[in-house]
Amino acid sequence: MPPHTYKSEYPPSSQIDEGIKTFFEDFYRTSDTPTPDAHEKYAAAFTKDAKLVMISKVARGYDEILEVRKGMWTAVNSRLHTPVKMYPFGSGADEVMLYGTVGYVLKDGRKTDLEFAARAKLVKEGGEWKMSFYQVYLDSAAIANAK
Repeated sequence: MPPHTYKSEYPPSSQIDEGIKTFFEDFYRTSDTPTPDAHEKYAAAFTKDAKLVMISKVARGYDEILEVRKGMWTAVNSRLHTPVKMYPFGSGADEVMLYGTVGYVLKDGRKTDLEFAARAKLVKEGGEWKMSFYQVYLDSAAIANAK
């Protein structure tokens, strides 16, 4: 089995800023790290007025995003994102749709692997890419039915 990577495939005809590619690789690596400093780094990946829609939870701004992020770990022991494909909305776009899988090990020992999709809008802030909008589509019932 090849080593895990956070790199996505992109349509061959699209031009996407290398900084956006790196942003998402770092973002999913951070997303899979359960430490308090990773919680803060996750929330800092968003603009100060960003909107996060995580399944049925909606958060706006750093403090609310940080709380949602902490809540994502209450029943989860570990998670591993594998972003598979990313589709920018045209060449040079700062808006993308992406598809991937995420594996969970819950604190009660159950495991599940799920597909997810997401929509993101990015902006450059102080020379760094950040998300101003991020919505995740995931079958949350599948987590409850993990084996």
